Amino acid sequence: MEMEQEKMNVSKELSPDAASYCCSACHGDETWSYSRPVRGRAKSRSLSASPALGSTKESRRTRSLHGPCPVTTFGPKACVLQNPQTIMHIQDPASQRLTWNKSPKSVLVIKKIRDASLLQPFKELCVYLMEENNMIVYVEKKVLEDPAIASDDNFGPVKKKFCTFREDYDDISNQIDFIICLGGDGTLLYASSLFQGSVPPVMAFHLGSLGFLTPFNFENFQSQVTQVIEGNAAIVLRSRLKVRVVKELRGKKMTMHNGLSENGLPAPGLDAEVGKQAMQYQVLNEVVIDRGPSSYLSNVDVYLDGHLITTVQGDGVIVSTPTGSTAYAAAAGASMIHPNVPAIMLTPICPHSLSFRPIVVPAGVELKIMLSPEARNTAWVSLDGRKRQEIRHGDSITITTSRYPLPSICVRDPVSDWFESLAQCLHWNVRKKQAHFAEDEEDGEDS
Repeated sequence: MEMEQEKMNVSKELSPDAASYCCSACHGDETWSYSRPVRGRAKSRSLSASPALGSTKESRRTRSLHGPCPVTTFGPKACVLQNPQTIMHIQDPASQRLTWNKSPKSVLVIKKIRDASLLQPFKELCVYLMEENNMIVYVEKKVLEDPAIASDDNFGPVKKKFCTFREDYDDISNQIDFIICLGGDGTLLYASSLFQGSVPPVMAFHLGSLGFLTPFNFENFQSQVTQVIEGNAAIVLRSRLKVRVVKELRGKKMTMHNGLSENGLPAPGLDAEVGKQAMQYQVLNEVVIDRGPSSYLSNVDVYLDGHLITTVQGDGVIVSTPTGSTAYAAAAGASMIHPNVPAIMLTPICPHSLSFRPIVVPAGVELKIMLSPEARNTAWVSLDGRKRQEIRHGDSITITTSRYPLPSICVRDPVSDWFESLAQCLHWNVRKKQAHFAEDEEDGEDS
């Protein structure tokens, strides 16, 4: 009864055109702000929500170990097909289906750079999208600067129809209906980095080296793309991490281009009183904090919801999503987690301890990582292998689950695709089978 009452209350709060079901504990909790800490609770997690209309008091949501309800609208026109039988916040993976509010008209094609083998598939796909489906195709400007494409006269008429953009300069987040990746897993990570809010559905073709996150083969791309355009596809919602890096200002000016910061977001907020600079990122695989070029062990404190849980002494620590559990974390000895499991994984890198095992924490917690006061050297942080920067004393990295997952389109369904990738890409549990006993041996044992 309590759950039914909660659902009724939530349905009244949300607007009729809301495409997703959000619980009252986490709806709208996506903003960051500096605030003066409450006396005696300086380390507690800020749980403030937007104040109610007509009220001067700040409302606060209850603490929950569950992750925030993911936004299930992706870009301008796509969303998850809602299951009216769903009672829990997390849908059965097999029931997650893509649907369109309106027919998609624009597509972003991401191609692996400096790979000559992808030129022909790229041209075939773009011609099919433009001429057969009359779609607007966006590509990064440096893709068209490839000499093989620039010198192809036959591709010239198609090339003139492209809409181009530059990373860190142009914001295309509201222009794209869905994304097609040609290459390896890196193309999917790159697609994620371009969208710091809602991400359009992503269809990834395996044309790279590993391809754990790219389930589609290019041989019959026409029928597969048509199915996606018609809204006939399963999707898996790959959770992302919302990462906030706060640094003390030390007299260095941040590089700005046309009002955008180095990560393509509007200029980060500066607190004049505190003298800190904040940058926010969305991360699909992992956040890695390591010792960088120093010969000393890294020495960082890890807080969970404001409480110090451990100090990492070793080469570093990996904070990963379930999607990232099959990447660097797997190489560091962590377990592999299905993308539908709401969790955050904490994995040490070569810890100087025999008892420091990787752990999995609920998706709703907030992790904060800082240099330990006893640290002999600085640390370095990288986000999905990019945006690498130095972390000094007084700086902090705050990590929690984002409300904006990456909707990855499946070949079959989330479970089948995941186990297929484990078998084909990582050769999970490959072993020569044990031979059975011969009949005469079995008879001898019975006697």
